[in-house]
Amino acid sequence: MVSLSPASGIDYNAAPPNLSTLTNNSIVETWRPRAHVLPPSYHIGDPCMHYTDPQTGLFHVGFLYTSNTTGGAAGATTGDLVTYRDTNPDNVHFIVSGGINDPVAVFDGSVIPSGINGTPTLLYTSVSYLPIQWTIPYIKGSETQSLAVSYDGGANFTKVAHGPSIPGAPFGVNVTGFRDPYVFQSPQMDRLLDSAQDSWYTLVSGGEHGVGPAMFIYRQYDVDFRDWEYLGKMWSEPANSTWGDGTWAGRWGFNFEVANAMFLDEEGFDVEGEMFLTLGAEWSYEPIQPQVSDVRSMLWAAGDTRLNDRGLPAFQPSMAGYLDWGRSSYAAAGKLIPSTAKVSQKSGASDRFVSYTWLTNDFYGTKDFPIRQQGWDGALTTARELFRAVISNVIYNDLVQEIASWRVSRLNTDGTVELATLGQRIVREASDAFKTKAMKVVSEPNSTIGDGGRTELEFSASPSSKHFLLTATLEFPFAARGIDSDVKAGFTILSSEHESTKIYYQLSNESIIIDRGNSSAAAATTPGIDTSNEAGKLRLFDLKASNGSAYMEPLHLSIVVDGGVVEVYANERFVLSTWVWTWYAASNNVAFYHEGSSAAKFSDVMIYEGLVDAWPGRSRVSNSSSGI
Repeated sequence: MVSLSPASGIDYNAAPPNLSTLTNNSIVETWRPRAHVLPPSYHIGDPCMHYTDPQTGLFHVGFLYTSNTTGGAAGATTGDLVTYRDTNPDNVHFIVSGGINDPVAVFDGSVIPSGINGTPTLLYTSVSYLPIQWTIPYIKGSETQSLAVSYDGGANFTKVAHGPSIPGAPFGVNVTGFRDPYVFQSPQMDRLLDSAQDSWYTLVSGGEHGVGPAMFIYRQYDVDFRDWEYLGKMWSEPANSTWGDGTWAGRWGFNFEVANAMFLDEEGFDVEGEMFLTLGAEWSYEPIQPQVSDVRSMLWAAGDTRLNDRGLPAFQPSMAGYLDWGRSSYAAAGKLIPSTAKVSQKSGASDRFVSYTWLTNDFYGTKDFPIRQQGWDGALTTARELFRAVISNVIYNDLVQEIASWRVSRLNTDGTVELATLGQRIVREASDAFKTKAMKVVSEPNSTIGDGGRTELEFSASPSSKHFLLTATLEFPFAARGIDSDVKAGFTILSSEHESTKIYYQLSNESIIIDRGNSSAAAATTPGIDTSNEAGKLRLFDLKASNGSAYMEPLHLSIVVDGGVVEVYANERFVLSTWVWTWYAASNNVAFYHEGSSAAKFSDVMIYEGLVDAWPGRSRVSNSSSGI
């Protein structure tokens, strides 16, 4: 093993070389986040297999993990959703492939906290054949769903000595995929399906060739979870179709992956709340003869599940959107954390659903990113709480009347409506820690910027590192709305004379944009470093004030910068996560950014520098000199 300290001889004040020519592990610290979940070395994949241990109250965060020799899953525990401890020293897997059911690979799964004999019980996808891809014929039996049990607090999951609990895709269905089982309980489903009280259900993600993506639903059949009853396709969509015109939720694609089911209200998780699903969609720009595609979207949908004319459960969405607009952000997985869990006792949080998303370095293996020189690959995004959000006092006009990522939930007599949507916010413990444990806090005075041109006004004090939280509120004049508006307002971050990244709201197309065109000097010398722009849609609605006047909804931003990770949270309903690969040590400056003829008001602008060390007990080691 080698030290994580920066390799000698690399000058971060000089132009970068071609990083792919450097030795293995030579740039380990260059973009490594310190407040995020990632293994010490090698490759992290999908978050999955999370659960709250009923014995200890600790929350277990799992993820697919590939070392230099072995593939499987590993993880960590946390008692506060801020700091983590590896489940096993040196990030040893808690389950690996190579068994009778999974000779080739272990894919995603989920955990029943008190399953067989009251122990944590994992239902996971056991893989016997590869490749598996929605663009090619599916080999029958490639993916099955198998059980494993932990007797040592999650350090190891021992595979149950029998065949798969779900031995293959439904009979007669030519699937595009059949994986990522997600287990859940629901009194609503129990009543709908006349099931035994506290039954367990599992969603298996996939699709059907020539038909479209789908989620298959199963119900627990015996007390030991060894057999599951197929209940049908709970949800399916036509191949490569869209929600509405595709503006707010992209494409459903050809194959669903990593589906999660949850029931949410305004406080968090509620078993009688509205049903939400998060899902990955694999799609293509070419709908007729799709080729192997790296186009993936991380989406959500909400709606009702009712019995269809065949007496089978059928989900009907009433709104849908992006869980994360980042093109490298995918495979989200979450789990219920009860209010009684250790992680919630200090904050007093009610039952809640906490989710993590995978942020890939090399765009799902399609970019020639200098992974060996970095010594690690990918991270999980900051944990986020999901809830049913309400937007009140919205003027009932054309802006609310779309098939979109919101739904009118109430009409008021004063000409306003209440909108419902999926709410997302940084998990409260992490948000509080980023602020209260900051090594430096910068507060900028409120200001109104805009003179018809372009303005970049540096902060009074910029961070000295690339680890900080920036929060702010931006307000635009009510009259500035419209497709002809030229207003752009936000911030320039990670800036120097050589590099800079802009994050701004563009009023004309209602988008938050991360302009990465000049973000990385290393991109000019090294292949595989993507600097294309990232963008996502966020509508700022017209709201009615208490005095009856109309105003545009303010934009509330929380921007997490952690090494190379940049995450933009907005208005508790928008997230865009990506990478920004700055090279120069001096690329730390932050400035106000404004362009256009209408002014923008900036208020409550704060920088909290330092974040937290998420791994205080981890020995700082990397992989061997052989690289990954």
